[in-house]
Amino acid sequence: MSHISAKKEYKNLVDRLNKFPQGAPESKTLYQILSVLFTEREADLVSQLPIGAFRVKTAARIWTMTYDEALKVLDTLASRAILLDVEDEKGKKYILPPPMAGFIEFALMRTRGDIDQKLLSELYYQYLNVEEDFIKDLFYSSETKLGRVYVQEEVLTNENEVTILDYERATHIIEESKHIGISMCYCRHRMSHVGKSCDAPMDICMTFNNTAASLIKYEHARQVDASECLELLEVAYENNLVQCGENVREGVTFICNCCGCCCEALLAAKKFGNMHPVQTTAFYPSVNDESCVKCGKCEKACPIDAISLIKDENGNKKVDIDYDVCLGCGVCARNCHKGSIILKRRQEKIITPSSSVHRVVLQAIEKGTLLDLISETEAFKNHRVMASILSAILKMSPVKQLLARDQVKSIYLDRLLRVKK
Repeated sequence: MSHISAKKEYKNLVDRLNKFPQGAPESKTLYQILSVLFTEREADLVSQLPIGAFRVKTAARIWTMTYDEALKVLDTLASRAILLDVEDEKGKKYILPPPMAGFIEFALMRTRGDIDQKLLSELYYQYLNVEEDFIKDLFYSSETKLGRVYVQEEVLTNENEVTILDYERATHIIEESKHIGISMCYCRHRMSHVGKSCDAPMDICMTFNNTAASLIKYEHARQVDASECLELLEVAYENNLVQCGENVREGVTFICNCCGCCCEALLAAKKFGNMHPVQTTAFYPSVNDESCVKCGKCEKACPIDAISLIKDENGNKKVDIDYDVCLGCGVCARNCHKGSIILKRRQEKIITPSSSVHRVVLQAIEKGTLLDLISETEAFKNHRVMASILSAILKMSPVKQLLARDQVKSIYLDRLLRVKK
């Protein structure tokens, strides 16, 4: 779409954002969004930053600034949640998050006076809800999903309580997190500015660990302990909200509590039918037709319209579940006061990436952009980065490993994969 007119600083920034496996398709609306979030100078500087974590001295070298000058710019961007800053054993480092889940949401996760949030919300609505390229790229461009659904644990039977794994529990994520932040739901906040919001709780978006620590530091999130976060999870259950979190087993950074009228993933599920925008849970609902009274509460409660009351061949009402659409969240079972809906474990195995690196590498392979990812991270020059990527590849199936080798076409990578076997 080179015909779209935009200043080169923003063009370069879009090119940089699209180095992520989950990028941001070029659009006139996107350039308007970026002009609200970034000054021209900031767009130029951010477009030069590496993929992955970096330190002040790296930015200073890239920007040909002094250390103190670069630090001031980086801290300014982090204070606006454009960048995240995190601490490790060597000190502070910075990360440019992808547009989503990332700085697009962060701009609306609290009320702010430094940007026009109404204008931004209107632009977001156009880019995400009217135009379709971004949502299709975000949710449907790879087999491996950015997000996954957590089952509502309270509706599980004793049998399923035994078989559910720790990383499948939202409660486990909350209890194990070092830092927990609570912010406004970006989706409902956006919709409130365009006159389409619902009455679901607003201050209920959960972030964890380093992401939470950075957002808390700059007051984009409120710090809470695990006990308060678990209470908010119960509030989400009571409001029939679906828990959608990062699609990894370890180091989960967020859990959104999603409604079917405002939130991107669930709107996409309704709009595009049986193409799941996020990974389903390991469960599915089963209806006992004999005890079911056909009250329709499950149909009304389902946030993605996967349940309907139909008539069978004899003209009798029955509950019909579209399993190609169903995410297995358990909201229907929670609303069945007769106990006629129970969750059963799926026969097929749900594969969840072990970490964010594992997920990103999988997505890059599936999109055919693994070589770009390795090149942009300068992985061949950085043994730790390369080791991280290789570790992710080695956790994949043999077929995916072959795809990785085919894309990179590197004797170095091929030999390493052979040695590791």
